[in-house]
Amino acid sequence: MQRYFLEEAYQPNTRFELSGEAFHHIVRVMRMAPKDQVYLAFNDQVSIRAEITEISEDTVYLSELEKEKSQKELPNNITIASGYPKGDKLDWIVQKGTELGAHGFIGFPAKTSIVKWDAKKRNKRQERLNKIAQEAAEQSHRQIAPQVELLESQQALFDRLSAYDVLLIAYEESAKQGELANLAKVFQELTDGSRILAIFGPEGGLAPEEVEAFVEKGGILCGLGPRILRTETAPLYLLSAASYQWELTHC
Repeated sequence: MQRYFLEEAYQPNTRFELSGEAFHHIVRVMRMAPKDQVYLAFNDQVSIRAEITEISEDTVYLSELEKEKSQKELPNNITIASGYPKGDKLDWIVQKGTELGAHGFIGFPAKTSIVKWDAKKRNKRQERLNKIAQEAAEQSHRQIAPQVELLESQQALFDRLSAYDVLLIAYEESAKQGELANLAKVFQELTDGSRILAIFGPEGGLAPEEVEAFVEKGGILCGLGPRILRTETAPLYLLSAASYQWELTHC
């Protein structure tokens, strides 16, 4: 069943309306008609099953049938911050990270990042990545669509650190030195509703001075197992570990 994301909180209503891209997709692409059903996902993690009651020239009208009962979101919000990697690796991180439950994504220019984007190209790329996130959220039946933000500077990332409860730094030197406990400890001790920012370097990793600066802000260094992971694989490892700890072990 198709799922459409609304940029508003859920409010009980006798009728809901979809227009714009959602209207085009329902009417022109899916060729739906009255009595067909879809899911509507609101930005407060509430989703409902709704039935189309009427279709006008530019609006689809729907009525609520029931709220979606199963919880699809991780109990804690994980935002993935990636130093800009080469090629289309960010596409992969956003798509697969969305499927694995990431709450949001931030791209930033790390010291070893080779990619350099001007404002125009960065905005265009951000728009593309947000579309990838929404499509992946629809496919994986998420109750929210993660937002992607591409930053102009590393300072812009530092300016956002206070918005998070926990700062994790995926650092390959920690893995090389045999540190394997920090990530599991953090995941075990968190209370539901926590906001986590997990920072990953690009192909060249995070520079020592970057790591030091994040640690000074309260960052926790963590290894991701005994193997060295690619920049596009490491975020998926962390999200999978979170799902195991918070979802599978509490079934």
